Amino acid sequence: MSDKPAIRLRRGEGRAFKAGGPWIYDNEIGEIVGDPADGDVVAIQDYNGYPLGVGFLNRASTIAVRVLSRKGDAVIDRAFLEGRVRAAWQYRKDTVDTSSCRVIFGEADFLPGLVVDKFSDVLVVESLALGIDKLKSTILELLVDILAEDGIAIRGIYERSDAKVRLKEGMERVKGFLSDPFDPVVEIVENGVRYQVDVAEGQKTGFFLDQKYNRLAIQPLAKGGRVLDCFTHTGSFALNAAKGGAREVLGVDASQLGVDQATRNAQLNGMEDRVRFECHDVFDLLPDLEQRGEKFDLVILDPPAFTKSRASVKKAVTGYREINLRGMKLVRDGGYLATCTCSHFMTPELFAKTVGEAARDARRRLRQVEFRTQAPDHPVLWGADQSLYLKFYIFQVLEDK
Repeated sequence: MSDKPAIRLRRGEGRAFKAGGPWIYDNEIGEIVGDPADGDVVAIQDYNGYPLGVGFLNRASTIAVRVLSRKGDAVIDRAFLEGRVRAAWQYRKDTVDTSSCRVIFGEADFLPGLVVDKFSDVLVVESLALGIDKLKSTILELLVDILAEDGIAIRGIYERSDAKVRLKEGMERVKGFLSDPFDPVVEIVENGVRYQVDVAEGQKTGFFLDQKYNRLAIQPLAKGGRVLDCFTHTGSFALNAAKGGAREVLGVDASQLGVDQATRNAQLNGMEDRVRFECHDVFDLLPDLEQRGEKFDLVILDPPAFTKSRASVKKAVTGYREINLRGMKLVRDGGYLATCTCSHFMTPELFAKTVGEAARDARRRLRQVEFRTQAPDHPVLWGADQSLYLKFYIFQVLEDK
């Protein structure tokens, strides 16, 4: 038995971890061996001292240990971190267009609590756990060097560790340059569409890369049609609809900042003649459009997460049911609905049930075109349920016949 700092599980605890989960909760720990500081790497042992792996300890968090390795003898040094970063980058090269992509996705890349997005030649980092925060600079240094091996010169790094969840780790919310300052508005190209991404002031890391291939999937359905894109954010679905040949697109968002940014993106692509953006509360607008007898060939619903905890799931279900019911009523007979949830707590089963109830209430039949999740650069790690969060359906909407 090692004399290095360790946590020992209570007898019978750690079931989720043993089934592949990336976390150990504070109430599962029987004792802490040695005197590790919060953020230190500790050995993970079963109740009888049997080695189960290594992870970061943080007594300030309900998630007391985030797992780094399931090898009891793993040493978390520079070589270990380089192996993790190389594997993450190779996986992206194998699976996605890497011009802009998520390079590191926390637990799913076995670097818990760390997110790194690449927007063209800029990196945006979000650190959400105390342990990984201590290793962040080394990981970023390694990543810049590894990208350089493929001829990719990173001109700047910006930190967006300003999420509220850091407070649960006993950490302050921070944002700012981790390199020499640069213009934080970065131009990227995705699916042939150009965007200006504001990495300093945009939501999360500035742009939602996880919908990349879902945006591409709606392009053929938009051809020649009239399209409504709800919760448009920076206009990404709306612009993909126009790229697919839509004759008229209306994008709607409650944020005037988002609408202004989306409008600039339309101008950047020379699409302002077919795409317009308006600032509205979607919950108010959809019934109004229905009352006016408006119909669309394609309606897209890409709302923010209505729930970020189990406690508010019931309320969220009501919201998802309402917007899907209203959205379906605006689709012409035989037209299409693209609808999604980005909440981990809306399970695939619950989301399907909610959309099905909306269809019954709207007296519409749904013919499923496809079911999708997040892009492969946001991999779903089996056993780590929280890594699956985006559920995306495309339906043909049919009136009862």
